[in-house]
Amino acid sequence: MAAALLILLVMVAVGVLLNPGREQFAWFIRLRRPVWLTFERLIPVIWLAIYACFYASALLAWNASWNWGLMAGYLGLLLLVHSYTWLICRTRRLANGTAVGFAGWVWGLALTVVVLQESALAALLLVPYLLWSPVGTFVTWQMQRLNNGRPQPFD
Repeated sequence: MAAALLILLVMVAVGVLLNPGREQFAWFIRLRRPVWLTFERLIPVIWLAIYACFYASALLAWNASWNWGLMAGYLGLLLLVHSYTWLICRTRRLANGTAVGFAGWVWGLALTVVVLQESALAALLLVPYLLWSPVGTFVTWQMQRLNNGRPQPFD
């Protein structure tokens, strides 16, 4: 029970600490998006499902291994995932999001391989992130092209 609460607390704390400010996020919302991005309103629901899988995966991995190194791996992935929007909004450079998105996918793939040695179900629960992350990275790359790939002025 303590592990479940600690994992949840860390996830919430990272989310709160790496949440862009309202004005910064408003800038991000105003950027042009690809015309084929018709499912944007579903993205928060998709991420909610991914975070639920992420939480369950971390808990299963902990229960299978009691390995603090694995938990550090999950924390690293969580920091990469949350820093995506924060870094884009903070620097106003979509290229930073593309780089962090790709780095998160690579980290997630490596973490999945390591977790697989402890729990197949925990590794399987990381697959939704591994499938979705390239979509988000591709969208960011397309947005970079649509918005000229240059830093936008601070409003």
